[in-house]
Amino acid sequence: MELRHLRYFVVVAEELSFTAAAQRLHISQPPLSQQIRDLEVEVGTELLRRTSRRVELTPAGAAFLRHARAVLEQVGQAAEQARAIGRGLSGKLDIGMTGSVLLGPLAQLVADYAAAYPQVAVRLHEMPPMDQIAALHDRRTDVSFLRCPAVDRDLKTEFAWSERTVVALPEGHPLSGRGIVALADLRGETFVSLRLRDSPFAQYLVDCCVRAGFMPRISQEVFEAYSLTSLVAAGLGVALVPETVRTLARSGIVYLPLADPCPIADVMIVYREDGDAVVTRFLRSARGFLEGRSGATRSCVG
Repeated sequence: MELRHLRYFVVVAEELSFTAAAQRLHISQPPLSQQIRDLEVEVGTELLRRTSRRVELTPAGAAFLRHARAVLEQVGQAAEQARAIGRGLSGKLDIGMTGSVLLGPLAQLVADYAAAYPQVAVRLHEMPPMDQIAALHDRRTDVSFLRCPAVDRDLKTEFAWSERTVVALPEGHPLSGRGIVALADLRGETFVSLRLRDSPFAQYLVDCCVRAGFMPRISQEVFEAYSLTSLVAAGLGVALVPETVRTLARSGIVYLPLADPCPIADVMIVYREDGDAVVTRFLRSARGFLEGRSGATRSCVG
């Protein structure tokens, strides 16, 4: 039994006329009659009662009609969904990120995309940067937003948006009254930091301190940038954080800009080249959303 048998039967059942059904199907009547006879042989019972004046459904035919319509509707829905997935209008999208990245334009980007493509299930996965790279390789995520991602020949990297780094100081710190602080002014301070083993960005900040003439003394390491604010507020050290962390309302902290050369905290989009149509459409949407928001691409290692 083929789908055309079901389509032919449904049209004949609706028209109750082989002549009208053949015209509607744009085929001649003899082949249509033969297809219906073949269907009845395969089903094993009469579905249509034919007389010289009319065609009518048998009780078996009426029951078969309900199921035939349901099957054709399901096939139509399956085809429509497949087309939508093939065009990137339906499916799923898994995005890796860190919480500090979500403080920037990413949240609005995802919200706008979800509103434009409601049939795509968007899932955000908060995880350390190196875990994000592994998740991309393992196909557990499709796209990641990272600061200073590790160089990887199997992944593509695009500039997303620019951020500067600021210093978070405990309220009342001797430097807190200044309008701006040079990185070298932090020589001798105790630092709290992102975990170096998980974050190329954290290692980059250490390298910036070394270029400024000192090795930072790190007392505590945590997973997320916003966790650093609790440690700073408690007086456990100072921290270098992306400027968007300032949007977190927390008492007991003063944020100050850093004098040039200021460490950057630029965010990159990282993805596999073989992403499906959903990924391709999301990247196109992300580029359009972010266009005009960022400056020129800058290297994290320069």
